[in-house]
Amino acid sequence: MTAVMANGNWDPALSRLLVSLEEARQVLPSSEEEFGFLSGLLQSKELHALVKVHNKIINNGKDEKFHPTVSNSMQIALDVLDVIAPKATSNEDCKNLFILLQKPHIQGLLCAHDAVAQKDYFPRLPEIPLEVDEDEETIKIVQLVKSSEPLSGAQSVEPIVGATIKTDEQTGKIVIARIMHGGAADRSGLIHVGDEVCEVNGINVEGKTPNDVLKILQASEGTITFKLVPADSKSGLRESKVRVRAHFDYTSSTDPYIPCKEAGLDFKKGDILHIVSQDDAYWWQARREGDRNMRAGLIPSRALQERRIIHERTQKEKSGDESKIMSLCSVSVLPGCQSPKSPRCASKPKTKKIMYDTAENDDFDREEIATYEEVAKLYPRPGLQRPLVLIGPPGVGRNELKRRLIATDPDKYKTPIPYTSRPPKHGEVNGKDYFFVTREKMEEDIEASKFIEFGEYKGNLYGTSAESVKSLVNAGYVCILNPHYQALKMLRTPQLKPYIIYIKPPTFDVLKETRNAAYARSTFDETNSRGFTDEEFHEILHSSERIEFLYSHLFDEVIVNADLSVAFEQLVRVASKVETEPLWVPASWVQ
Repeated sequence: MTAVMANGNWDPALSRLLVSLEEARQVLPSSEEEFGFLSGLLQSKELHALVKVHNKIINNGKDEKFHPTVSNSMQIALDVLDVIAPKATSNEDCKNLFILLQKPHIQGLLCAHDAVAQKDYFPRLPEIPLEVDEDEETIKIVQLVKSSEPLSGAQSVEPIVGATIKTDEQTGKIVIARIMHGGAADRSGLIHVGDEVCEVNGINVEGKTPNDVLKILQASEGTITFKLVPADSKSGLRESKVRVRAHFDYTSSTDPYIPCKEAGLDFKKGDILHIVSQDDAYWWQARREGDRNMRAGLIPSRALQERRIIHERTQKEKSGDESKIMSLCSVSVLPGCQSPKSPRCASKPKTKKIMYDTAENDDFDREEIATYEEVAKLYPRPGLQRPLVLIGPPGVGRNELKRRLIATDPDKYKTPIPYTSRPPKHGEVNGKDYFFVTREKMEEDIEASKFIEFGEYKGNLYGTSAESVKSLVNAGYVCILNPHYQALKMLRTPQLKPYIIYIKPPTFDVLKETRNAAYARSTFDETNSRGFTDEEFHEILHSSERIEFLYSHLFDEVIVNADLSVAFEQLVRVASKVETEPLWVPASWVQ
């Protein structure tokens, strides 16, 4: 043990264990053989090596600083080449080493090693000039490394340092207009919005335009030195935590009004965007959620995009294209033909009743101007399932999809029982087929907004109560609904948190081919069992266009029902996703 303790490299923890073992030797109930085994184990080189490895991993190099052994490995390699060169012709090992040391990637590795060892990092910023005229106003000198980030003016674009410049309308000076979040200027923390640019790389920019400054920057190499007059206020850039779902497509390269095309952020309808800055009234800064690119991009603000949409619709109306808008927004296309606004009612046969149907009106159906919707992640809640709402035009196949989904697990999936004011038919059970109530009671509940949808057929009222939906959700069931699309405005609430699935018809040719091949029966005619007519197929597609125009910004998922079995498989996957995955919902639902 004395020999072990004399070893200065021995781990002190093992030494203390040996001392403790020796002190407790007399009182421990152990034999000499057992003591000898434990003592030998604690003194073994193998255990000592394992402890050293363990300590290195745990400490992660905190206790020791690693330094390069040499900083001139490239020169050493050259010296080795000189030594082995005469032997390379006669000795195979020398020949292989001679060839190896001359390979470009080996020499590159050695050069990189020496650069790190010598801390010779590129680029080296030149010394900042110290001469300052005390009579002049306060200035700051900032040096940035030229990169592939945008700095732009009003007319042209040049990727430089992650900022935009403009001419101040009052002073005529060149000033910093915008700092791009995550760009070089932002990361430096030295350049602020409103800073006046006096010089760029020693060139005075007084009287120059933003394009002139961009040409100077374009000709610059390596580092760029700015001489700036600080702005009066230097509020730091703070990223907001706002996430939004985009309800339109955007391509910056085709936007004639964006102040810097290279700084633009392209996105598709449905993308989740992280809005990092809303300081500018017209141009927000954003990143796509999950994008590893730290630099934010420019996107039109909500106010700007709403203006554009209104302008586009106004221009269409002026140019005579309002007919399509009118047909989508104002003409009733309900299969029940209950509204006098439909031009097709006069020639239609007796139609099937629409059990869940609200009376359409222009005020209720007026389209929203959908641009961005603030969202947040909603995580699955044990015992509290989100209702699945199947929206789509009549005849698209929602009832069959709902029936199949419920059949997969009737103890899990439920649909609310409708209410009606008509008397029960033979064999119908109250509370199973319908809730049978008086017309006066239904009218009273309708007036009190207790129904998410309602309609009248042959003098009798039909409807679905909001309470019946809530009771299924509170009981832990997955509530399946396929209401009229106008019911979305009553269903999409923070209390219910529904997941809205739009069942979309395919093109006319596919719709006709698949329904005829499956001998599908028309849902438009209750009197006769027959196939769909071409007019009814067109009615389905027209109704689909209207629903998408008015409500597509509310859809969480779109399933095209071209093939019923394929569409059902997609529905099953979506139902599973809603139960198990965190999903984006309106931010008000999780606050």
